[in-house]
Amino acid sequence: MKSVLNRVQGMGFDWSINPFRGCEHACSFCYARRTHWFLDQDGVNNWSSRIFVKVNAPAVLRRELARSSWMREEVHIGTATDPYQPAEGAYRITRQVLEALRDFETPASIVTRSTMVIRDKDILRDLAHGAGATVCFSITTIDPDLSRELEPQAPPPLRRLEVMRELRDAGVDTTVLLAPVIPGITDAPHQLYAPASYRRRVQEIVAALKRRAGFPAHSPDVEPAPQPTPRLEPDQIQLFRGETDL
Repeated sequence: MKSVLNRVQGMGFDWSINPFRGCEHACSFCYARRTHWFLDQDGVNNWSSRIFVKVNAPAVLRRELARSSWMREEVHIGTATDPYQPAEGAYRITRQVLEALRDFETPASIVTRSTMVIRDKDILRDLAHGAGATVCFSITTIDPDLSRELEPQAPPPLRRLEVMRELRDAGVDTTVLLAPVIPGITDAPHQLYAPASYRRRVQEIVAALKRRAGFPAHSPDVEPAPQPTPRLEPDQIQLFRGETDL
């Protein structure tokens, strides 16, 4: 491949890198499945079984970062694949990409559902103390049974939260991407908020989510705020019942 840095339009960032095409996590809702069709591949049946590995990505990236025109803007890793899917364990492409970004003083932001990211804590800590690093953990639900149905090959959501805490304790900025919220499937309060038995593990994370959503966060309690509570509008109810034409 001739270029690794992708120029992004219409998003909150300008540059992205995807070390792989396809994803072994096999999330049923993944919007990136459509990219398989760009290579005449089946994005439904082959998305999680036919993985394209960009083996020369680190070398190409170093050439791109060495250009005098490179302004050391933040690079987002994993916008259309998970950079820490199982293939990364064998190929270590993402780790080499992070090493290049660190060496060229370029900030990085990672999106992942994997716990393998903890392997690269040393590089992420270097970046965090230098140009900057953020790890965003995608979590669709904390319900382990539902998680296995929606994202069958991804690590358990609570384990992701534990790794998130480990990285934060190491000085790396972390956050949760609570997405997608699927109406009627993952939008119930008991699914969006941790059950009481998991309180100690996630209370700080839930409190942060409350603040972002405008809920009162004066207490570390993880019970959902009573108001406001999302409700389906009548036209949404009709749509999900199949009573409205798209």
